[in-house]
Order: sequence, then structure tokens, then C-alpha cells
Amino acid sequence: MRTIVAPARPRVAFSMRSAALRDRLFDPAARERLEAIADVVSDDVLTEFDSQAARMVLGRTTALITGWGCPYLGGEVLDVAKGLRLIAHAAGSVKGHVGEAAWDRGVIVTTAAQANAVPVAEYTLAAILLSGKDAFEERAQLRLGRSRYRRPGSGATNGNYGTTVGVIGASRVGRLVLERLKAFDFRVLLADPTLRPSDAVALGAELVPLEELLSESRIVSLHAPILPTTVGMIGATELSLMRDGATFINTARGVLVDHRALRAELRSGRLRAILDVTDPEPLADSDVLYELDNVVLTPHIAGSMGNELARMGDLAVAEVERLAAGMAPAYAISRETLAVMA
Repeated sequence: MRTIVAPARPRVAFSMRSAALRDRLFDPAARERLEAIADVVSDDVLTEFDSQAARMVLGRTTALITGWGCPYLGGEVLDVAKGLRLIAHAAGSVKGHVGEAAWDRGVIVTTAAQANAVPVAEYTLAAILLSGKDAFEERAQLRLGRSRYRRPGSGATNGNYGTTVGVIGASRVGRLVLERLKAFDFRVLLADPTLRPSDAVALGAELVPLEELLSESRIVSLHAPILPTTVGMIGATELSLMRDGATFINTARGVLVDHRALRAELRSGRLRAILDVTDPEPLADSDVLYELDNVVLTPHIAGSMGNELARMGDLAVAEVERLAAGMAPAYAISRETLAVMA
């Protein structure tokens, strides 16, 4: 009779900026789940890999849970962590802290980017709905006129019934935004060169060229990845195609947009913008974007913050649970995926 050998219990350690961050990512319920299927090698959080104590922990670890501020995991570190089978990142991109050596050694690398995409999509949806109601413009006018301000009669384009919304990029966040838009009565356009028309239909959108999306949409939301071909993809020509009074939303990355061209359009008052990311980030104190009433700036808050961090921690724990059960990871990163991550 064939004997089935159960997978060994993972031996887990944590590496990130601080113990405080670890405790925000993993609440007591998450820690209880983790400790039910794995042994925690050390309750200390590894903030460096050079000390003898850190190397002793690494040498015993088979599953390393990482987060923001994790030191670089290159070949020399992995030579110490010879038994390492899993790097479960409790955040989005692993660029900057996981080297190619991890894939050379067959270490599984996973990301919580899917969990981090949820609040970005929620922020984007809120921005779209408020933009459709001209909420930010009305707020600015009310603040100036106070009790004397009278809301003008609604124009034909005000509101969210039948409004055309353009989504650039069917990324993780882009797909979540598209899913949430299905609950409303928008006309949704999608520009993504990697998709077929039938793919867009399945996502609840109509696939169109970028130029058509920009010229027809009252609200445009950018969700493209950072690639050599996408850096600066929204420039003067693209912005000039947008309708007068249209709103441009960016929760992706600032480098995707030519900010000199964006400033020119916004200074003219022709367009409106909601920018959670900019280039550079933060902007210089003298930047005109801080002062324009048709611009809403937020300091990169769309991603996980506060109690939303626990969602990323839960996903990382789930990856360790899958390892313990001998299952394939849910959100593994390949070398190819790494190349297009932010």
C-alpha cells in the first residue's frame, strides 16, 4: 500500500519595516490561522539580513512573509536561507526586494497585489461617481459663495445615468473597477491592446482604441501598467482629445502621464483631474496643481491603509496555508510578471 507523506509544517518568519507594520497586517485572527498550520521561527521581525541572529532565523525558515521595507532578497541572502520554499509578500510589487535568484532557486514568490487592488478600485469608483455629479466643482463654488451660492440648473451631461466612462488598462485594478461599474447605468469603454472585443464584453465594456475612448468619455480613469511603451502614454495629444469639462483620474502611476501637458490643460480650466499619484511624488511645494480648483490631489492614499492592511495580511496567510496543504499558490509571480509590475 502506497504511503502518502503529508507536507511538512512550514517554518515562518517575518521581514518588513517594523513589528508595528507586522501587527497591522496580521491581526490576532490571522496569527491564529497562521499558527494553526505553521511554526513561527521567531516573533522578531527581520529588518536586516546581515546580523548573525537574522541569519540564524533565515537558516531555519521555509516560508518568509515580507512587507513594505523588507531588505533585498538576493543570492547571498538566499544562500543562507537554503530551505526557503515561499516568499509571501503582504503588499503589492516585489520589485526592489526580491532578486532573480529566487526564481533561479525555485522559490515560490507570491504577492498580495490583488488584495491591495481592492481599495484602489473602491477609491476609483467613488471618484467616478462624485465626478459624474460634479461634486468637486460644486464644492469649490459653494465654498466661495457660501449661503449666496445657488446651484445652476443641471446640464445635459450632469449625473451618472448613461454617462460614458473610459477605463484605460484591464489591469488588476482596472478589472475590479470594471466589475464595480456593472452595478451602475454607465456606458463603459475600455482601451487595452492585449484584449479582444469579446474579452471586453465579458468585462462589461466596449473595446475601443485609446483615441476614441478619450474623445468620447466624460470621465477617464487610468489603470495601465508601467512598461517602456506606457511611460508618458498620456501626453498633450491624448489630453487634447478629451472633451471640454471631462475628468481625468489617475490612481496608477504618475510617470504614465506627461505632467507638463497635464498642467497646461488644467490651468486652462478645460479639464478636471483627480490625482492620487503624480510625477514627481510628492510634487514641489510651488506646483500649481496644489492650487487649482479643478484638481483634487490626494497623497497616494488609494492603496491599502489603516484597517485595509489586514486584507493583504489575510492573503499572505492564505498562501502559507496553501503551501502547508501541498497546493499551488493562488497569486504567484513569475519572472515575466515581475517585469511589468509597478
